[in-house]
Amino acid sequence: MYAQRQLAYAPTPYSYTPTSSLSATINLDEELKLAATNTERDLYESLAEVYSIITTLEALEKAYLKDSIGESDYTGTCSRLLKQYKSNLADESVARAFGDLESFKREWDLECPRATERIRLGLPATVEQPVHVANATTSGAAASLVAAVTENFITLLDATRIGMVSKDTLHPLLVDVIQAVNKVTDQEFENKGKIVTWLITLNQMRASEELSEEQAREIQFDIESAYYGFKATLK
Repeated sequence: MYAQRQLAYAPTPYSYTPTSSLSATINLDEELKLAATNTERDLYESLAEVYSIITTLEALEKAYLKDSIGESDYTGTCSRLLKQYKSNLADESVARAFGDLESFKREWDLECPRATERIRLGLPATVEQPVHVANATTSGAAASLVAAVTENFITLLDATRIGMVSKDTLHPLLVDVIQAVNKVTDQEFENKGKIVTWLITLNQMRASEELSEEQAREIQFDIESAYYGFKATLK
């Protein structure tokens, strides 16, 4: 008399029909745990933090290029983000799960060319290549800036000569050199680019890693040449 009612679900070979008792066992308000242990949870949180740092760096670089942020604010924020990035990956378990930047980007479909370059260099754009150099108001101030450059070059060269060639020793000394140089001149000079090149090389190393004997000789030669090149700009 009446047409057969169409089932709202596909029939199974065993004519299984969902029951209300089954659905009642699923609590939609229950929190879904992504990690089984505290260690696993900490790992996921660290990887999420790295993801956040990368995307924030990309936004920061774009803002700087559009003059939406001042040089001072950009430099401080960029330096802090780079330190946080390195700090997270200093943990061996996080570094192991992270792999490398390119594989991490592929896994999470990240498009961040500016952040990638900034991480590769390991220092803000304002340190790598200053936009302008403020003029010293007095000859005494100018002499003080030049003296600071000389002191930083000598400290770095002394470290290489006595065999202190680990990343955690040389990287901050190189940063001090390039920052001091940029306060004096924005001119290019012989082997100035080598300072940045060595910064990039060291930035790819772990903190405890050391330069090889050959690399130690090369960096000493390059830094000495850069120092003489800097002095030539003062004549």
